Amino acid sequence: MQVLKNTDADRWPIVLGFFAAGNLANGVWMLTSPAHWYLNLPANIPGTGPLNEHFVRDIGCIFLMIGIALSIGAFLRPMRVPSMVLATAYSVLHAFVHVYDSARGLFEPGHWRVDVVPIYAATLLSLWLTVKLTREERARSHASAQS
Repeated sequence: MQVLKNTDADRWPIVLGFFAAGNLANGVWMLTSPAHWYLNLPANIPGTGPLNEHFVRDIGCIFLMIGIALSIGAFLRPMRVPSMVLATAYSVLHAFVHVYDSARGLFEPGHWRVDVVPIYAATLLSLWLTVKLTREERARSHASAQS
């Protein structure tokens, strides 16, 4: 029997589970109460334009799907990298939309400050975690192939 050292512990289910929970909660909130989400998300959503409940629900579906994918990745190792790539791809594209809309003046000056943590920092964290996970999974796969 192999005893795992603390450094060998598999923490990725916790990481993916954490991100899954956030995406699932946001998706459910958007789907069940779009007006409440629009007015109460601490990201100045009203500063981006008028409420469109249908559009909020559409995007809620995206968050729900990402949350489901991350949940699957948390439990099924072969799905970890694909689920993180999916979540990170959405996050990067979303961040680019915010940069573009800020640069063209769609948002009021200074709105970018509201986006620093929930959009830009979260995207950088997601990128870093995806690269880290991918490298670890490749190393693990390579080590398994050699034994």
